[in-house]
Parts: sequence; C-alpha cells; structure tokens
Amino acid sequence: MALPISHSLPSLTHGFVPKTLALKRTPSFIVSRRSDYYEPQKVTSRPPPPEDSLSAASQPSRVYVGYSIYKGKAALTIEPRPPEFSPLDSGAFKVSKEGFALMQFAPAVGTRQYDWSRKQVFSLSVTEIGTLMSLGAKDSCEFFHDPFKGRSDEGKVRKLLKAEPLPDGTGHFFNLSVQNRLLNVDESIYIPISKAEFTILNSSFNFIIPYLLGWHAFANTIKPEDSIQTNNAISRSGVELEWGR
Repeated sequence: MALPISHSLPSLTHGFVPKTLALKRTPSFIVSRRSDYYEPQKVTSRPPPPEDSLSAASQPSRVYVGYSIYKGKAALTIEPRPPEFSPLDSGAFKVSKEGFALMQFAPAVGTRQYDWSRKQVFSLSVTEIGTLMSLGAKDSCEFFHDPFKGRSDEGKVRKLLKAEPLPDGTGHFFNLSVQNRLLNVDESIYIPISKAEFTILNSSFNFIIPYLLGWHAFANTIKPEDSIQTNNAISRSGVELEWGR
C-alpha cells in the first residue's frame, strides 16, 4: 500500500546530502512494489484446514545439493544422501540405514567438457567420511567396495578409491578404479583436490554427518514436557547412576 511521507527524499546519487527542501502542503507518495513472495490474504467464510490435513503437494519440495570440482582430466561431484527410517510398533521410528555421501566421477572429453554417461560412482559411509576428514597433509587412505558382496555376483564388480597426498604438498588426489565384469568396464579416474577444496569438503562433511546419522530427527522430537517421563525411565534403567558419576 502506498505510504504518505511528510517531505521529499534526498537524492543519494552524489556523495553529499542536499539541504532539507521546503515542505509542501500537497503530500507526495512512494509507490511500493509488491513483493514476489507476498500474496494478499483472501477473505473466506471457512476456517483454514489444520496443519496435519495439508496435502503432500503443499509441503516443501525436496532440495538437492552438492559440491562439484572440475579439473583438466575429470570432474567430481559429491552429494549427501539422507538416512532411511523404519517404523516401530510403538509408533516411533528408528534409523534403519545411515545416510552417505555419493561421489560421482566423470572423465573429461575436452576443455571443460565431461562425459557423465561414463561416470563412476562411489558411496562413502559415515565412517569412511570420518577417515577422509582425519587425513593430514601427508596421509593417505583407500576404500574397497564390492556392491554385490554376499550375493551371487560377488567379486564381479570391484571399486577401489584412493586418497593420496600430491607430490608438491598442495593437496590430495582421489583415484577411483572400477572393474566391472558384468558390463566389461575397466576404468580409472583421478582428480587432484587442492587444500582449499579439501577444506570445503571437510567443512561440509562436518556439518552433514549428524544428519546422515539421523540425529536431527531425534533432536526435533525433544520436548520439555517429556523430560519427566524420560527421567523416570532413566532412573529405572540405572543410567542415571552412570550419568551422575
């Protein structure tokens, strides 16, 4: 809505503020632009529906995020994947599968061009993420995955991810080797990671790990009124004695 003002606004085009202009009896107006995020409320004779009856379409959309690194011979994208929950008979939920970080490697086919149809993927568990985060400037580590371990195709797909320090000490390089006898694929993709990029990865991992473990869901269920019931349960289980030491 337009708002009346009692005097003209000074111009900020130059580096000084002009003297106050004489007031006029005819008020001037500033026409405000309606925000793109604001919708006027409509008058209705019916009350709004309760929050728990809202359809899924009205809920926030899923958001996809990731961190990408582009180099001369390859590109790497790392994206978090959420944990999975399963319901209990009591109506509560528990984490049935921890989240992970999905790494996607794509070889370069030209200057700033990458063939994502030939991408190779590697899923980092929470523990493997912790191992990467603990690497020092001269440390290295490697992870071996067999997606079909314990099944009939065990050994037909082998993935080996290595993280080793660069010779000049400016960072690490990641090397993913994939041998897939099911698709007749034998490929090795490596990409150097600078100290700055590795720092960003560590910061992102440090932030997302509690979410991969599902701890955010637990924190969102903590209510002050439930503390009495929880404390009674702790007393009966004897945990209170351990906490009091």
